[in-house]
Amino acid sequence: MKIIITKDTEKLGKEGDVIEVKEGFARNFLLPRGLAIKATKNSFKEIEELKKRKDKQEEKVKIDALEIKTKIEALSLTITTEAKDTEELYGSITEQQILKALKEEGLALDKGKIALPEPVKKLGVYNLKVKLHPTVEANLRLWVMKK
Repeated sequence: MKIIITKDTEKLGKEGDVIEVKEGFARNFLLPRGLAIKATKNSFKEIEELKKRKDKQEEKVKIDALEIKTKIEALSLTITTEAKDTEELYGSITEQQILKALKEEGLALDKGKIALPEPVKKLGVYNLKVKLHPTVEANLRLWVMKK
């Protein structure tokens, strides 16, 4: 049975691929779960429309990520914390603290977006990468100051 994959699947293929599978596998597994549809002339049109909508949505997400990137790169984020005389912190600055400070500045990001190559354990200035989209990455300047 010929089917068109509607969602990327690791072992079958990507969305929009036309593949041949056994009828029972299609009827009992793929079709009920919405992972595929039968390959007909109308279904090809549906898939094309679905791809166009998905591309438009992806473009909107990318534009939003670019707007957030400009805001982040214009920002100089400061976090004040307790520190020793040797400029070492009592603990470290975590991603959650950075996200909280960004939220106070009006930028709400999801957990896991900020790349901390190493723990922030000293006072100073840090340049951090923020992954906003697979193709959009922002540079965040973080100042860690003593209270």
